[in-house]
Amino acid sequence: MENQERKKRVFSGIQPSGDLTLGSYMGAIKNWVAMQDEYDCVYCIVDMHAITVRQNPADLRRRALEQLAQYLACGLDPEKSILFVQSHVPQHAELGWILGCYTQFGELSRMTQFKQKSQQHADNITAGLFTYPVLMAADILLYQADFVPVGEDQRQHVELCRDIAQRFNGVYSDTFVLPEAFIPRVDQGARVMSLGNPLNKMSKSDPEGCVNLMDPPEVIQRKFKRAVTDSETSVRYDKENKPGVSNLLTIYCAATGKSLEEAEAAFAGQGYGVFKPAVGDAVIELLRPIREEAARLMKDKAHLESVYREGAQRAGRVAQRTLDKVHRKVGFIAR
Repeated sequence: MENQERKKRVFSGIQPSGDLTLGSYMGAIKNWVAMQDEYDCVYCIVDMHAITVRQNPADLRRRALEQLAQYLACGLDPEKSILFVQSHVPQHAELGWILGCYTQFGELSRMTQFKQKSQQHADNITAGLFTYPVLMAADILLYQADFVPVGEDQRQHVELCRDIAQRFNGVYSDTFVLPEAFIPRVDQGARVMSLGNPLNKMSKSDPEGCVNLMDPPEVIQRKFKRAVTDSETSVRYDKENKPGVSNLLTIYCAATGKSLEEAEAAFAGQGYGVFKPAVGDAVIELLRPIREEAARLMKDKAHLESVYREGAQRAGRVAQRTLDKVHRKVGFIAR
């Protein structure tokens, strides 16, 4: 029906700056898959963001293709969602420049991630690292996204995106939808923590503390057997006093579909020598079909190319409609 309300649109993306992790899957991609039927979904491999830190070009190309294969293997469907590589849609960079002219220096200087990355990469503090949140705003606003599934650490960037959109709308009348951060509930695995330091989020920058989607079973099991726990032996959820065990319980429940109560009952009186390998086994079985399907897809480069090219064409059509509107508003001559 013509007056039927459109589906709400979702936009999100992950940098191909390293391997996708168990945290990426449980905290983001698993939820992206679940959103495909209810929402109009746009999912991106944000390779332009990745180069704010120096990358090996061959590695970046390989990881971007592997990430697409893993997206598909996790259940993202190019028939239901738009899947594309950010650098293939030049409207991102063009809107990024325009929005940069409506973003205050002070706003960017307050970004927590800029402060953190400036410390981590003190010898390479670039303008791109500083203006990264403006490009992220362009990513979102190009698609008039209603929701942006992000971790809590990215909420600040979505808030800045809203501020930029409101400022632009205030000057030129309504142009952009104001997006909302979509933070998954904790019981959906939104915060998978490091196996080595359960006070930190699982990160690809911590090889021994994170599990990668493509890790072979023996590597996964070794990482779980080495996971930090505590001096007790009881398997119970107590995030404040037993962060390591609580993290493993969260992972086990997300991998098996069991409740915390069921998991605690299953390991009552058994100790960590039984518990940690069981969590490893559960994750191995969860990731096995993903790893096998991603490996199969990587052997079919022609299929992967057709997916990202078709995705870029679809994304470009949506993005250009927004960019044309922005051009008119700011006073650019029509092309």
